[in-house]
Amino acid sequence: MKGTLRILIADDHEMIRQGLRAVLQTRPDWEVCGEAVNGREAVALAQKLAPDIVVMDLTMPGLGGLEATRQIRKLLPNTEVLILTMHESEQLVHALLTAGAHAYVLKSDAGSVLFTAIDHLRQHKPFFTSKAAEVMLRTYLEPAGAAETAAAGDGLTARERQVVQLIAEGKSTKEIASILDISVKTADTHRTNLMRKLQVHSVSEIVRYAIRNNLIAP
Repeated sequence: MKGTLRILIADDHEMIRQGLRAVLQTRPDWEVCGEAVNGREAVALAQKLAPDIVVMDLTMPGLGGLEATRQIRKLLPNTEVLILTMHESEQLVHALLTAGAHAYVLKSDAGSVLFTAIDHLRQHKPFFTSKAAEVMLRTYLEPAGAAETAAAGDGLTARERQVVQLIAEGKSTKEIASILDISVKTADTHRTNLMRKLQVHSVSEIVRYAIRNNLIAP
């Protein structure tokens, strides 16, 4: 790939953003085109700037990195996302693959593998840690139907996941309708449907679900 590689950084810690910017811009053909402090801003900036790659923190206030990834990949299929996180788990690997992230780097390993991961993404090739690769292989070897069940997840639509996040952030049905530019009745319908699908009965249960699934930061 020729030309300047445009990278958007999304992390709620200013020092980490500054450090990433300084490191990434040591490559003469790489440019940090923007910085976001949370997932919702990352989605908005990605839509505005159309970067080649988004380096996304997993846990940020409000909209989490995984759901931000899901939205960016839907809006901009050619924009690759690298998840940068302190967390490593099988559940997380499944979640980020479903969200559309094609690179997964632990912050503790970033110094040694970040450039390699971005070079892979620049060619639209995936990059995962050895543990993530093991999980993907295990998923591939699962009995027929098991991987499909895992990928199906909670059965929520993209809109219902947005409503989950907003409810967990303390927004009322009227506020949700305004933010998503839908009617109050439609917002209430989404709320009813997602509670039925998740088998929850209160806002506190929705908040716990959202935190557990990295839709919002704790």
